[in-house]
Amino acid sequence: MIFRSLALSVVLTTLASQALAQVTPLNAPVATSKFYTQSPTKTVWKSEANFSALLQALDGLGAHGLNPNDYHLDALKSSTIADEKRDQLATDAWFSAAAHMLYGKLNPTSVEPDWTAARREADLPAALLAALNAGTVASSLEQFAPKQPSYAALKKELAVLRADAEKPQTLIPTGETLKPNMSNARVGLLKLRLVELGYLTAASDGLLMDSATTEAVKAFQLATDLDDDGAVGPATLAALNRGTAGKRNQLRVNMERWRWLPDNLGTRHLRANIAGFNVTAWNEGVQESTHLTIVGRTYRKTPVFSDVVEYIVLNPWWETPNSLATRDKLPTFRKDPSAVERLGFQILDRQGQPVPSASIDWNNVSPQNFPYRIRQRPGDLNALGKVKIMFPNVHNVYLHDTPTKGLFAQRQRAFSSGCLRTENPLDLSAWLMNSPDWDRARIDSVVATGKETRVNLPKPVPVHILYFTTVSEGEFGVRYLDDIYDRDAKVLSGLNAKPRTS
Repeated sequence: MIFRSLALSVVLTTLASQALAQVTPLNAPVATSKFYTQSPTKTVWKSEANFSALLQALDGLGAHGLNPNDYHLDALKSSTIADEKRDQLATDAWFSAAAHMLYGKLNPTSVEPDWTAARREADLPAALLAALNAGTVASSLEQFAPKQPSYAALKKELAVLRADAEKPQTLIPTGETLKPNMSNARVGLLKLRLVELGYLTAASDGLLMDSATTEAVKAFQLATDLDDDGAVGPATLAALNRGTAGKRNQLRVNMERWRWLPDNLGTRHLRANIAGFNVTAWNEGVQESTHLTIVGRTYRKTPVFSDVVEYIVLNPWWETPNSLATRDKLPTFRKDPSAVERLGFQILDRQGQPVPSASIDWNNVSPQNFPYRIRQRPGDLNALGKVKIMFPNVHNVYLHDTPTKGLFAQRQRAFSSGCLRTENPLDLSAWLMNSPDWDRARIDSVVATGKETRVNLPKPVPVHILYFTTVSEGEFGVRYLDDIYDRDAKVLSGLNAKPRTS
């Protein structure tokens, strides 16, 4: 009876394994079919050494934030699959894994509709043949990982977190903002969490948010790039409640974003990180300067895209977009018609002819059929400040100076209408010009004239407007940023979903 039960168990296991192999859909049927069409044999994985190396390579995908089980791992480990079916699944697994390492698992436009960066390219069939012939299948997928040092730093951080057992974590429930001198049960939990994170040596007795707790909160806020006001609002609470699993997911999301980018972002190029509120200037892999940046509000988000800086405009007029003219300026002028002249605005009709502002009754002007063009003269009040850095695009987004420089003192700087207000933009302009004919002194002399002046760059410079919520700080490790536009969840959902057929 025992032998009959064992035999039945073996039969059922075999049938289940065969069924799994039969129903497992291919992830990359086009590439797989084409490969076999051009191959002289239908069993390219007949070498058990190569096949075992493939399983090893697939297991290694977890180090890159990908799920090895997305690539037929269970079916391939079954010992009952017919040779031809096993071979087909193995080839499909390699092609889909290689493509996801090279291009990303997600199509970037599915989560960032404005994405324009060129993707990395490789001859995948040739790479697979080379690996099979050379016996290098185990390391063959690693060659498609991004070469950026930041990617390597995130991968290293992920390895540390994957090795760490999930530690007990105190969660602080949502509620009103916790402020100094408040006393309640949530403050007690806050103290325990700060001890866990190493910002308090020991939780003091009682439920009072004392000075030591407040200072610990400020230190935590500084480390996570939040406003260090000592109060625990929604953003600080979310960061405090982020545990090891949350950090792993955040790393996976941002490693995927790196896979969408080309390895060569440009010898000299700009990177703007929306979530980091900064623009960095890079030359031959070295970060030469960093400029604090004010980005779009959550309801006027700065788009993610790549382009090329072509020219700068010193002492620019501000051509107010019609959407801002009707949404922002019209209500202002209705309340205070004198603001037109006081703020340096000029009103033009549809033929481009100046219209005296005193002749306009703004309360009778319709935003639905706005008949005017509004622009602001160069000067201290100009919304663009002393310079705008132009890379013409459909979003009408660019870098520019600002008269409200006090906002740079804040850690969270989502205050603009989509453009990137940039700290020290004249220094950045000199860096972009990269010419002794247009050094900072020459730029300052032109600014002093007050006259609008366009200057073309001697050589266009690539610019990448990106969104990273984990960033490498070099020897200081990885910094986790606030997901200000709530964009991480959609990427994570795609990473956790079954691969789409390609």
